Parts: sequence; structure tokens; C-alpha cells
Amino acid sequence: MHKRIYSAGRDLLSPDAWKVRIIFWTGAVLVGLLATGFAIATEFANDSFRALIHQWPYAPLIICPAGLTLASYLTRRFFPGAQGSGIPQAIATLGMSEHNARKRILSIRIVVGKILLTLVGLFSGASIGREGPTVHIGAAIMFSLGHIAKFPMQYMDRGLILAGGAAGIAAAFNTPLAGILFAIEELDRSFESHNSGTLLTAVFLAGITVVAMEGNYVYFGTTDATLDLSSAFKPIFLCGILGGLLGGLFSQCIVWATGRLAPFARQRPVLLATLCGLVIAVTGLLSGGLTFGTGYEEAKMIITGTGELPVYYPLVKMLATLGSYLSGIPGGIFSPSLATGAGLGASLSEFMPVAPAGTLIILAMVGYFTGVVQTPITAFVIVMEMTDDTDMVLPLMATAFIAYATSKVICPDSIYRVLAESFIPARKTH
Repeated sequence: MHKRIYSAGRDLLSPDAWKVRIIFWTGAVLVGLLATGFAIATEFANDSFRALIHQWPYAPLIICPAGLTLASYLTRRFFPGAQGSGIPQAIATLGMSEHNARKRILSIRIVVGKILLTLVGLFSGASIGREGPTVHIGAAIMFSLGHIAKFPMQYMDRGLILAGGAAGIAAAFNTPLAGILFAIEELDRSFESHNSGTLLTAVFLAGITVVAMEGNYVYFGTTDATLDLSSAFKPIFLCGILGGLLGGLFSQCIVWATGRLAPFARQRPVLLATLCGLVIAVTGLLSGGLTFGTGYEEAKMIITGTGELPVYYPLVKMLATLGSYLSGIPGGIFSPSLATGAGLGASLSEFMPVAPAGTLIILAMVGYFTGVVQTPITAFVIVMEMTDDTDMVLPLMATAFIAYATSKVICPDSIYRVLAESFIPARKTH
């Protein structure tokens, strides 16, 4: 007992221990600041694109292909490793044994590229989100600060990456609990208990920074959706099965298409981005502009009951998001997936009104989102925190686990785990 007290006191006074604390605290605050600025910039990019197509409705036929072509070229030429969501990169680095291999995709250069090129994609109408990129940014900032401080590499790298990724999710959605759970459930499934304090501190400081900058907001606005447990089976089962099927199908399409298009993407990356841009433009025009951008406004509109979406919205949003991801530009799938799930719930409320529309929207959102990312605990917590609806905890939880089991039938492997493999250097054979 006395030895433990002595060790704790010595650690409290140790210069090296304080060096570690200061680096983590500084990194977490930086992640919060960058996440806030990134959020403001993405809203500006979304609004600018929508203002442009309001003036010139057919401008997407030029802007989408040209913008995605530019973003794809700049990514491959100046920011290799910045493409896609960023979550696969964070997962890949946790499986790497060499510090230099991690440095290639977790650097300040990658942070700059991830932010700038995600904004280029949104200025071009791509159906992408900022949440996955914020995870990549958070992990890269924490890792880079650890490198500057010259921490013992084997000891600190994984903790820094986990803390940065968790802080990124917490700051992006203002959902601290979901940030911690995502780090444990997806980023590092071999989570070690000595990382817990690191995660909690990083998430807390990043969250406090965001609240200080933007106020204590609820991401999608509040909802009063409720569900009587005596009549909960039908809506939970319906949203879990359909959400899991569609989400698993979307993930399997990305995994399959990424593999099949890999040779073409290596030989003609710019042409692929151009073709994907045309798909996004045509889909957007046919949907009346609803599929452009993150999907945040569309999801918030139906969650809060201030508007409606056509019944085909989930399918066209899935197509636009698939085209955006396959183009190879930086950008995530979190926000578009949440919007697709919300649209699915709105469509179900018209064809199968087994529960109030608001309830089906929330349940389908968590069902589809779980189907895509296959992290059921994170999914129901993140939706609960984003809508400030604690009354739906049990229905959300049940829907998430049904969707997870259903999605596994369609897409046996987690999309992020599969995509992470392309970022892990091949082992040398002797």
C-alpha cells in the first residue's frame, strides 16, 4: 500500500510524467479547435455549393466531375494516404509495428490535406462527411505531438492514436461517450485498460473545447420520439432487419467495388474520379439536389419534423455516397449514412406505419448506421446523444444488435477493417 502511494506521488512530481500529460492535453485541445473550425468550414462549403446550384441548376454537371478530378489528383500527387474516410488509416496504424510506417499516414501534412480536400469535395457536391476525417485528423495530431516530444515509441504510439481518434469522434458529433466507445469497439478491439485514462482525458478536453467554441448543442436537434415496449417488436424488428440489410449491402458494395476497381484506380485514378463525379451530378439533379453534401440538413429536417423527403431518398443517397467514396477523394461516410438511415425511417413510416414517424426515423437511423459500420454499441449511443433522446435507449439498443447480426450475413467483415488492409505495408519475406 505504501509503495503504491509512493509510486503515485513520484509519478505526480516526475518531469517525464508531466511532459506526457501536457502533450495529451495540448493535443486534445488542438483536436477540439480543429474539429470546430472544420465543422464551420464544411457548413460553408455545403451552403456555397447549394447557393451555386440555386443560381445555375445544371452547374453540377461541370462542377462535380471537375472538383472530384482536382481533389483526386491533389490527393495522389501531394497527400497520398489522405484518401477516403480516415478511420481505416487509424485502424491500420494500430496494427503496424514500425513507427516510420505510421508516420506516412499520420502526419501534419496529412492533416492539412485531409481538411483542404474534404472541403474541395464538399464544394463539388460530393456526398461525404467530416466525422471520419476528423478521426484521422485527431489521431495524426496526437501521434505527431508524441513524435515531437520524443516519447518512447513502442510505449506511446497506440495510446496516442486511440486518444486522438476518440477525441475526433467526440468533437465532431459533440458525443463524448460515443467517442470512447468507438475507440474501444472499432479502432482497437484489443483495448488495454492502461489506455483508459488517456482516452477519457483526451475526449473530455476535446469536448470541453468544442462546447466552449460552439456551445452545448445537440447535433441533430432534440426529438421527443418514444416507443411503448409493449408494441415495440414490429418497429424494432423492421428497422433492424431492413437497416442491417441495406447497410450491409452498402458496405459490401464498397468492399467489392474497391477490389474490382483497384487496377483501374491505379492506372486511371483521375478518370475514375471524373466518372464518379458525373454519377454524383446526375443523381443529384434527378433527386432535386437532395443527395449533394453531407446529408445533415436533410436528416435534421425530418428528425425535427420540419420537412419531408421523397420515398426514394435512401437509395439515391446510397448511390451518391458510393460514387463519392469510390472516387478516391478524402471524405467520410458517417453523416451520409445517418441521413440515409433517417430517410429509410421516413419511407417506412409511409408504407409501414407500425409506429409514429419520428420513432421509425430514429430506429432506422441506428439500424442502417449499424449495418454500415458494424459497431452496434457506438451506433445506438451516438444516435441517442445526437438526438438527446434517452427514452429510446432500449429500443435503439435492440435495433442496433438486430441490424448488426443482419449486416454480418451480407458483409461478413467490417468495412473499416477490410479497407484498413490496403494501408498496411506488406511484410518482407526472406
